[in-house]
Formats: sequence, structure tokens, C-alpha cells
Amino acid sequence: MSADPTPDATPPPASAAACRRMGAVPVTDATGTDVLLIGGRSGVGKTTVGYEVSAQLQAAAVAHCLIDGDNLDAAYPKPADDPHGTRLTEANLAALWRTYAALGHRRAVYVNTASVLEPELVVRGVGGVATVVAILLTAADDTVQPRLANREIGSGLQLHLDRSARMAAVLDARSPAGTHRVPTDGRSVTDIAADIVEITGWR
Repeated sequence: MSADPTPDATPPPASAAACRRMGAVPVTDATGTDVLLIGGRSGVGKTTVGYEVSAQLQAAAVAHCLIDGDNLDAAYPKPADDPHGTRLTEANLAALWRTYAALGHRRAVYVNTASVLEPELVVRGVGGVATVVAILLTAADDTVQPRLANREIGSGLQLHLDRSARMAAVLDARSPAGTHRVPTDGRSVTDIAADIVEITGWR
């Protein structure tokens, strides 16, 4: 898989109006909320895969919302009593989800490094009850290195590589039972996303 693209290299998720034009009318019945978590180490391709999953769901006329968890605590400085932005993330997710839910949406694709380790936070953010599918993207150090090298320059690269390797070990050890591990080494984004969509059963 190629290195993570810049944000404008892949299409954004469909709006509610676009969903309706494609025939993917957001569901408004009582079947509940479905959440797809996509996690993984830095450089594994989470953002790229998340956009491709969204593109494939759009092509299948499956209504959904794509949420990048990294954007939910992008504030500096963070509150003194919430230095890691955990409560900030949950509050912003809840606010965002209220808007989507008001349009009738009930499916969320949530992308964040540690998302598979904190499903309870995400479920609370989408109303407290949800069916969760957790995906852990995996990649070897040799796969991650050129991806990170394409987006990190200067002396900071080694720091990012070391952090990525440590997080890979944490994710592997702590991911809950039932987490689906999807390797990305030597595979196209299209194939990886197709596997994930198949796992969700969102058709």
C-alpha cells in the first residue's frame, strides 16, 4: 500500500443529501447504531483505508459517517484536568453524532490509533448503545518506515518510528478479544478496505 495521501487525495464521505441522491437514505428505524473502529500504529494507513472504506460504502449506497478521531481533541492547550484530551474527544464526538443522528444516520466509521482499545468511549459518544466492529490494521516495521518517511522530515522521523513500534506492541497486546486484525503489508488499499467492508456486513 502506498504512503498516506494528503487530505485532498481521497474523496470525503457523502453528506446526507448526497446519500439520498445515491439512494442511500439514512436509516431512521430502531435498529440501533453500528460503529466500525479502525485502529493501528502510526504509518499503517488508517486514514487512507478509512477514506477507501467510505468510498466503497458510498458505491454500495450504504449510508454512514466517517469520523477522524484525531480531530476531536485537536486543541492546544488542553484542559489541565484532561491533559490527554479524553473527555474532550468524547464531548466532541457526542456533539458531532447528535448532528448526524438528527439526519437519521446510524452507522459510523471511526478512525483513530487507539480506537480499538477504547470502544466504550466511542459507544458513549454515539449515545451509549451500539454494535461495534473493531479492526486493527497491522504492518511490519519495514512497511511503516517508508510511509512515515514520506510525511515526516528531519530528525523527528526516528522518534515517530520508535513511537509507532511501541504502539504496535501495545495494540497487539491489549486489543480486546473479537478484534479483527487486518494486515496491510504488500496489499492495495482497495483490497484492505474490501476485506473490512465484508467484515462489517454493511450491505
